[in-house]
Amino acid sequence: VFVVPPRERGQRRELEGALLGYAPGTQPTNLREGYGIKIPAGSKLVFQLHYTPIGSVAHDRSSIGLVYMDESEVTHEVKGGVCGTTDFNIPAGADEYSVVAKETLKEDRTLMAMLPHMHLRGKAFRYEAEYPDGTSEILLDVPEYDFNWQLWYEEAEPKLLPKGTVLKCTAVYDNSDDNVYNPDASIDVAFGDQTWEEMMHGFYGSIPV
Repeated sequence: VFVVPPRERGQRRELEGALLGYAPGTQPTNLREGYGIKIPAGSKLVFQLHYTPIGSVAHDRSSIGLVYMDESEVTHEVKGGVCGTTDFNIPAGADEYSVVAKETLKEDRTLMAMLPHMHLRGKAFRYEAEYPDGTSEILLDVPEYDFNWQLWYEEAEPKLLPKGTVLKCTAVYDNSDDNVYNPDASIDVAFGDQTWEEMMHGFYGSIPV
């Protein structure tokens, strides 16, 4: 679900900065006390839905539930982000194919949570921080990714990522016959919205410092 402010109505634009999203297994988003996501007055909420034809008429009943808070109660504004890529091609039969994406932070940010997103060939996903001083750190390591159990992993304590930090996400895919969920191990797989295609998104929530 994306937010389109009033000033941008009628313009052709790519949808950026998702408000919220759902994938199999995702739980409702419950922010910490005092933390909120801003929706400018007069905005429209735009749903992006990935449909798969099943051969018969169906009705969409998608909805969203929001909990509002008084502006005076907001101490931190949470913003979304994503480190990922659409430029990849997973070879047929590959059982451990890695795709890497990087994003350089243009300001100090406090990391709150992470959600890796792939499809049925997803095998593992890792977030790393490469700091300006040359050191690096693993932020999240999911060694056994499960498409049916896509969760937000929240930091026990919010973590500062200074300006210039490179957020690196590494996704590993299994496009072999050993993957029982693989729709077809005989074809190369590229980015696409359908579940039998693939995605590589490292979603995260953070706060500008």
